[in-house]
This record gives sequence, structure tokens and C-alpha cells, in this order.
Amino acid sequence: MNVLRTKSVEQTLAETGEEGRSLKRNLKWWDLAVMGVAVAVGAGIFSVGAQAAAFHAGPAVIISFLIAGLVCGAAVMCYAEFASMMPVAGSAYTFTYTTVGEIVAWIIGWDLILEMMMAGSVISKYWGVYLNDFMHLMGWDIDTTVAVGPLDIDVAPILIVAFFTTLLVFGTKIGARVDGAMTVLKIAIVFFVIIVGFFYVKASNFTPFIPPSEPSSATGGEALTTQPLWQWATGMTPSVYGIPGILSGAALVFFAFLGFDVVATTSEEVENPKRNVPLGICSGLALIIVMYILVAIVTTGMVSYKELAQVESPSLATAFEAVGATWAAKIISFGIVLGLATVVMVLLLGLTRVVFAMSRDGLLPRALSSTGRYGTPAKLQMAAGAAVAVVAACFPIDVLGDMVNIGTLSAFTLVAISVPIMRRKRPELPRAFKVPGNPWLPILIAVANLWLMLNLSVLTWIRFVVWLAIGFAIYFAYGYRHALLGKKTEPVVPLEQ
Repeated sequence: MNVLRTKSVEQTLAETGEEGRSLKRNLKWWDLAVMGVAVAVGAGIFSVGAQAAAFHAGPAVIISFLIAGLVCGAAVMCYAEFASMMPVAGSAYTFTYTTVGEIVAWIIGWDLILEMMMAGSVISKYWGVYLNDFMHLMGWDIDTTVAVGPLDIDVAPILIVAFFTTLLVFGTKIGARVDGAMTVLKIAIVFFVIIVGFFYVKASNFTPFIPPSEPSSATGGEALTTQPLWQWATGMTPSVYGIPGILSGAALVFFAFLGFDVVATTSEEVENPKRNVPLGICSGLALIIVMYILVAIVTTGMVSYKELAQVESPSLATAFEAVGATWAAKIISFGIVLGLATVVMVLLLGLTRVVFAMSRDGLLPRALSSTGRYGTPAKLQMAAGAAVAVVAACFPIDVLGDMVNIGTLSAFTLVAISVPIMRRKRPELPRAFKVPGNPWLPILIAVANLWLMLNLSVLTWIRFVVWLAIGFAIYFAYGYRHALLGKKTEPVVPLEQ
């Protein structure tokens, strides 16, 4: 049994031309940039920053965002190098299949499925919550929750998932255009809120900028499961704020940068991918880092982090309410509804492209990678949409943000490690973009991502290990025996890249 068998780059590119399993190239670099912004400007920009400030870092959450943004930006460079060399669906899964081996690629693919399915369910669920909040703020007596026997089902997540699933079935370009229009509007709302918020900022709220470390208020089993893994492993007393709080805050707000690995999954649908994929991903990330830091400054400058900590689930709206600007709540609520809607679309797209790539390789049933008349995997798109909608509508969802983070960070870590491996294995391959400082910078990027993973909670790690165990069971029971790499297959003619 050779679980470390690898695919060649040439084979990977050739498989994109397989009849009935190829995707249509019609996206440009600005489509990717908009997708990145669309998926990143969601719940994170309106709530995660405030929560990290309240319970982890205080005003130093600005540093937490900067750390998370730099780590994400560094990882994005690794994605950009691979995407410029192999513009193929699957993102980190595909990249590691050609470098580290099949079993590692399976782990990454399985992690990405976890990340995108859970994130899609969580975001669509919250979209329903904020839609109801917005309607109540506007005085509309409408409730999207209906009782079906003993179950209370929220139909709002079903509607938003069904809407974007339909768009994606008819073509990625159509979905990107609708997503782009909504994204431009929500960016305008974010900058409007930032400008207004600066009028309420008080310098005194930034003092102390790094609050002194203090023991966590959690007790018993809760203290153990919510404590960062590295604190538990070193026997450190659970604490918040201080330098440890900045680091745990960075691990939390990393959720805000979710999406740029999702954008990389669309490489096979991009025109001139060797130029447009790196340009689109990096442009979108630069805008996101600026927006998040500005929001963090406004949130912590308008109200003391201690006051935010008194609210169970603080958000940007909490800060405006605290200074008496309740009128802003309606605008922010509308911005959240728009923001979360566009996130749902990009996550649905990313989820199907990862499953599509794994299916085309035979690790999952090959029927899932069939494309229809519109050049999209329509049946897979509908199945993924149904799964996300059912989970979001029928189950209470909490503490899944960390599960999304650990899936993303594990993928980032292995992609970074793969850069120097591929440079050594295939130095002659043309690379339109190269990560500088090889091999040391990619290694440092991998270490930084691993460190953020260690700042996630013990409970998150336990759940992650369980998910991996399920994945290994599926791989050894089905994936390894059906993988095309282990069979003799007829060569296929590659599309022009």
C-alpha cells in the first residue's frame, strides 16, 4: 500500500481536459478579488473583532488582526505560486497531491470539506438570524421560523442557499456578477460605518492598549475545553488579555480572513490563470486587511473593551448603541444581511470545487465530477446546497467558528511546506509568481500557521481529531482502492492553459 503516491503536474493539468469533467474558463482577476472580499466581509467584520477585543485582547485586537492578516497574506503567496503553476480546481488538495502525496492530499481535502460545509451552514444560519433582526428593526412583523412537528425550522437559510445554488448551477460567471454587485454595496456600507464611527472615537478607550493578563473567568470543565491548547499543554493557568490574549485573539479573528483558499479552488475557471489568480487573490486580501484594521480601531475606540465584555455577544452594532447612535443599527443590520449572503455563495462554490477535484481523482465517487451543459457540476452543486441548507435549517449551530479555523490553518500549513518540496522536485516548471526567501520563508509561514492552531481550544482539537478519524476510515475503505492514480487509465488531452 503506497499512501504517499503523487500525481505529476502534467497529469494534473491533462485531467482538466477530460470530456464531461472539465470546467469553463470565464473568470478574470477582478472576479477573484471580489470573491475574496465577498467571503471575507461578512460576520467577521461586524462581530468577530468586537468579541476578540472583549474577551481576548482589548484594544490590542488591532495587533491580533495585523498578525492574522500577515499570516494569511504569507500563506496566500504560497497558494499564488501553486495556482500560477497548476491552475486546477481543488486548491490545497490538488497542490499537496503533486508534492507530499495522496494521504496528505486526502487529509487536506477532508479538512477543506469540513471548513466550507460548516462555514456555509453557520453563515447561512446567521443570515437568517440577522434577516429577522433587520425586519424587526424596520417594524416588519415577519418570522422566518416555522414549526414542523417537534422541529422549529428556519426557512431563511434554505432560501439563501437555494438562491445561490441555482445561480451557480447556471454558471460561475453569473453567480460572480450578482455576488460582485452585492459586494460593492456592502463595502460602501462598511466604509460609511467606519467614517461615522471615527466621530465617536475617544483616545481614552485605547488605554491600556494591551490590558494586563488576568485569570480567565471560566471554571471547571469549561476552563479546560476553552483554554488554548498550548496553555493546557504547558500547564499554564487559563488567562485572558496580555500577550497570550493577543495571540488567542489572532487565532479567533483568523475566521475573518476565511475565503482566500476558497478563491484558489476556482483556478480552473479563470482566464489566463498564471497571471490572474495571483493578482486577484493578493488584491482582494490587501483591501480586506485595511478594512478589518479600520473596523477594529473604530470598535475599540468608540467604547471600552470592558464595556464590550459585559455583552454576551458584542458586535460593531453594540459599540454604536453604547454611544447612542442607535440609528446606525439599521444600516449595520442591512450590511450584515448583504455581507453574509455573498459569503454563502463563495463557500458553496468552494465546497463543490473541492469535492469535484477529489471525485475526478477517484477518491470520492466519480459520478460527482460530471459537468453539464453550463460547464458546471450541477448535480454536485445541488447536493452540496441541500446538505448545507439542511444543517443550517434544522440544527442549532455554535462554537463552529474554531472548527472552520482549524481546517483552514491545517491546509495553509501543508501548502506552505509543499512550496520548497515542489521547488526541489520540479525546479524547471514555469512559475508566474514565486514566494521569496525559499525555503526559509515558506517554513516560517508553516510554523506561524501551526502556532495559531495551537492557540485554538482543546475542545476544537478533540473535534478535529474525530473528524480526521472519520476521514481516514472513508479513505482506506473507499478512496485508496478507487483512486485513478492506482489504476491504468487512458491519457486525456489537456486544455490550453
